[in-house]
Amino acid sequence: MASVPLHLSLSRIHARQPIPDSIKLSSSQIMDPQIPPKRVIVCGGGIIGVCAAYFLSKKGAAVTVVEQSSIACAASGKAGGFLALDWCDGGPVSSLARASFNLHRSLAEELNGAESYGYRHLSTLSLSIAETTSVRSKRPAPIVPSWVDGAAKSPKIIGTTETTAQVHPQLFTKTLLEKAVEDYGVEVVIGRVESVEAAGGAAEAVALADGRRIEGDAVVLALGPWSGKFGILKSVFRVTGLKAHSIVMEPRDPSAISAHALFLSYYSAQGGKPMDPEVYPRPTGEVYICGMSAEAEVPDEVEQITAVPESIAVLKTVAGSVSSQLSEGEATVKAEQACILPCTDDSVPVIGEVPTLKGCYVATGHSCWGILNGPATGAAMAELVLDGRAAIVDLAPFSPLRFLST
Repeated sequence: MASVPLHLSLSRIHARQPIPDSIKLSSSQIMDPQIPPKRVIVCGGGIIGVCAAYFLSKKGAAVTVVEQSSIACAASGKAGGFLALDWCDGGPVSSLARASFNLHRSLAEELNGAESYGYRHLSTLSLSIAETTSVRSKRPAPIVPSWVDGAAKSPKIIGTTETTAQVHPQLFTKTLLEKAVEDYGVEVVIGRVESVEAAGGAAEAVALADGRRIEGDAVVLALGPWSGKFGILKSVFRVTGLKAHSIVMEPRDPSAISAHALFLSYYSAQGGKPMDPEVYPRPTGEVYICGMSAEAEVPDEVEQITAVPESIAVLKTVAGSVSSQLSEGEATVKAEQACILPCTDDSVPVIGEVPTLKGCYVATGHSCWGILNGPATGAAMAELVLDGRAAIVDLAPFSPLRFLST
């Protein structure tokens, strides 16, 4: 399948297309021009914060995004960008995931996502792969794409073009923010948030480490794994970090790599339990490979998150075992990286008003599904802050209050 070049310049935003009624503004959501817009401060420039800023500003709020480093500098810039409609079914995240998968589709129509940030639908397979040196096997079944020429067994279709898709997460996040800045007046401030200031039991401002103070009528804390270090949040619930490694490779013939995401059971030549790396080709012609995850301390600065060389070496071996197109000497390694995912004790995101401070809201703990669930989380947060309740999804299962009742 020929690769589709992306226009990576984020200054190009194409005309909006009609969007579903479920996310159009109703007359009750349009701000009265005689009433000043609600001022909302969104702390965090990852996908969750940017999605919240986008939908808040689209509904008429005056939004300021405060980011310590740069937009999508952490997990939102290093994630795989895999999207699944129904993989969370049967659990509390099901409704959020389904709403967000469909919202990704709507946003892609609105923002020309195929060209702007690599949105496309995928076929998704699970495979067993044994570490390969030089001997290449024939394809075990017609469903296995021809570029997968390693020792693959037990192939199974686990997602179709109706149920699985992808985005380039960094480009998605930056495209959405640019749209919010250009069309809805969102402001971006680079600085470290030290605390949320309150008056009369309600949030009224955020204080930055450099002494600046930004006033607002509401505050949204979308701090990812750094939520666990933020005073007002860590007194209510715990957020821990899961460090995940990834590499980005450019194969010798990008046009030969089809739109098939691979979820592997990988058997090392050294023996032991199989690992579970994932492989996502991108329309850019690059191939993203991730895995080698483990709990990790969250450092103070995103720049302090560095990859473990041994983990990167394993991912390179995985890549070569999957395909000769990705083997050492045949493919160019464009990135070796790591990021930290935010995890809660019950593996469910936290989305809602902070119980200890009115007008202060939190959205974090999405773990490996942050890119998938970003849009619905942002849309729900906008409804909660501006309308008093979320309509796109029931936020009760995600309320921070659940940690106070245990």
